[in-house]
Amino acid sequence: MPAPTPKPISEAYLEKMHAYWRAANYLSVGQIYLKDNPLLTVPLRIEHLKPRLLGHWGTTPGLNFLYVHLNRLIKQHELNMIYVIGPGHGGPGIVAQTYLEGSYSERYPAIERNRNGMLRLFKQFSWPNGIPSHVAPETPGSIHEGGELGYSLAHAFGAAFDNPSLIVSCVIGDGEAETAALAASWHSNKFLNPKSDGAVLPILHLNGYKIANPSVLSRISRQELTDLMRGYGYEPHFVEGDEPMQVHRDLAATLDHVLGRIQEIQSEARSVGPGVTLARPRWPMIIFRTPKGWTGPAFVDDKPVENTWRAHQVPIANFQNPEHLAQLEAWLKNYRAEELFDDQGRFREEYAALAPTGHRRMGMNPHANGGELLRTLQLPDFTQYAVAVAAPGQVQAEATRVLGGFVRDIMRWNLASRNFRVFGPDETASNRLEAVFEVTGKSWMAERKAVDLDLDSDGRVMEILSEHVCEGWLEGYLLTGRHGLFSCYEAFIHVIDSMLNQHAKWLKVTRQIPWRAPIASVNYLLTSHVWRQDHNGFSHQDPGFIDFVANKKAEIVRIYLPPDANCLLSVAAHCLHSRNYINVIVAGKQPDWQWLDIEAASRHCAAGAGVWEWACNDQGNPDVVLACAGDVPTLETLAAVTLLREYEPDIRIRVVNVVDLMALQDQSEHPHGLEEHQFDSLFTTDTPVIFAYHGYPSMIHKLTYKRRNHQNFHVRGYREEGTTTTPFDMVVLNNLDRYQLALDAISRSARFAHKLPEATARYWTTMQRHKAYISEHGDDMPEVRDWRWTH
Repeated sequence: MPAPTPKPISEAYLEKMHAYWRAANYLSVGQIYLKDNPLLTVPLRIEHLKPRLLGHWGTTPGLNFLYVHLNRLIKQHELNMIYVIGPGHGGPGIVAQTYLEGSYSERYPAIERNRNGMLRLFKQFSWPNGIPSHVAPETPGSIHEGGELGYSLAHAFGAAFDNPSLIVSCVIGDGEAETAALAASWHSNKFLNPKSDGAVLPILHLNGYKIANPSVLSRISRQELTDLMRGYGYEPHFVEGDEPMQVHRDLAATLDHVLGRIQEIQSEARSVGPGVTLARPRWPMIIFRTPKGWTGPAFVDDKPVENTWRAHQVPIANFQNPEHLAQLEAWLKNYRAEELFDDQGRFREEYAALAPTGHRRMGMNPHANGGELLRTLQLPDFTQYAVAVAAPGQVQAEATRVLGGFVRDIMRWNLASRNFRVFGPDETASNRLEAVFEVTGKSWMAERKAVDLDLDSDGRVMEILSEHVCEGWLEGYLLTGRHGLFSCYEAFIHVIDSMLNQHAKWLKVTRQIPWRAPIASVNYLLTSHVWRQDHNGFSHQDPGFIDFVANKKAEIVRIYLPPDANCLLSVAAHCLHSRNYINVIVAGKQPDWQWLDIEAASRHCAAGAGVWEWACNDQGNPDVVLACAGDVPTLETLAAVTLLREYEPDIRIRVVNVVDLMALQDQSEHPHGLEEHQFDSLFTTDTPVIFAYHGYPSMIHKLTYKRRNHQNFHVRGYREEGTTTTPFDMVVLNNLDRYQLALDAISRSARFAHKLPEATARYWTTMQRHKAYISEHGDDMPEVRDWRWTH
């Protein structure tokens, strides 16, 4: 792809671009303020204004300016480009731009490109049953909501991976640039391969202020800012000013130069043969410094507004003051809308012709509606990776290592499609998924040394020690029509709680937008979990991500706790096939006993929960139900069964394992919930249930509170006790151990109430022996360490 030869842009063309900018600004102000009189054909009156003024003006004119210039670049060079807007509260501008280019009316035919359509466009903004003030899923061309700052650049790079023809223009607000997530995201250029990936054009938009304070990067010297960006590995280009026509000239020339440099980088990389190690390029970026609230009121009530923090939201708000109404009218008329729109409210063709057409329009680019491009992920038959289980509890395996073989071949099967990547913060091998390195390496464009392993400029495993960046990459990758898997230590996935929250909201809204095609699900594999972090200690022990996810909308979230490797295979295959969900899988990586053969595992996972008949002797009338969810709780439950049969041979026990956590919830609350008769057939309506659970016990009570037998549920789980200790001592510290579960069963079973003193004394004797043994030997008692299922 040869670099373009920039041609000087005529002043006449720049004047048309300036007019286009005026039109976008007029529509932006109109959305914030007007519910009537869209073309100001009569003098502005108070009844033309919205009663509640909601929106953000300050960043909008800068975003509009950039959009106009990117349109020129797209049209002149037939570019494939999308626009990621970090300051997403500039929503009125992007809605205005997609309206002017026609994308908005194509998605929403009722918003016509005339006076009536303009009125509807204005009235719907920040209006009940209308559209949000941010760049939301309803906005054509958007993959980034922007309501929460920090994620734009990671989303942009995620979109660019494996999209060699795509350029992602990413505007980073100067407030957003202060966030930790964004600061780490600058390093994404060390992972972008110019040969096989697209390009990201970061545009740092410095308008000087946040909501009420100056921004940090706007108050350091130009040299310091240059050094910072060069230190991140970029070549910064400054465009600065407040005189529009000069800024038009400067930005046009800079964009031509920057595009030429991007295409030179790509052309050079794509001309080398296979196997050649590529040097990491220094990608260009733009620092765009313009006034906050540009072209808005300079003063309101004798206080400066333009180029201050006062321009951030609604510059003129108190219309009890009649001077404010006149000032708003003057502001709107300053854009000279009568020159831009005809009497019917149609954008004049001489200006409308400046926009790209078809899918070249950023509002209609299919990469910004990734479901349109989504191809089904090719999955091998997961049953071919199964652990051979002739009988329960007779063979051990590392669940995630078994999954690693499956993931390896998923990667192999989809190499040609280049639509699957694995993400994680430096933990792929630690989490036992290293089989994937037999097929691909770790993406890496920075320096390499002889001791390095599996680094590859074309690698498809994405590792950076920032959960924020991994999550942002993954979301950007999925939102543009691809598939992925995120592997992480359970305790530290909390870092991305807020990012997941935003993505869950995005998915919820898109389900109600007919033109938003479904995208691949976000799939989390959480391992190195709470019960097997005995070596790292308390700081690494936290199962609370489950609680956070469970609070999201039921149609969005799914939570799985496979008890063994074969169940993990079944769950993973299901999740990787799914669309528009957030799937959380929690599974261990340490050697552990395997319970179900692959056929039984598949049936069990499809049901979500079930009675393990081979572990039961209840004959339809149990004294106690021992339930479990999670691999370690399952182990302790089955060990408790063997103890109880030794202590009380005639006790009738039913064992229920739960793999799909949301199956516990009433079906009225979650689509995966068991029907009432199904739940009762597992847990009965009156039998004590001792529930050994992977996470915080309160979650089980929340999920089952509507169930008839809820009052008989007694839950053991993590209770915020941990340290560096033995594996078994971890469950002891949290009263989830087999001895505690056995004592609970006896204490809750009416037939054995008279045995409680004896059972209690036995329990405390065992605990004393356990504590003494681990203190002396640094390991668990042989009866625990060497236990195996024998029934």
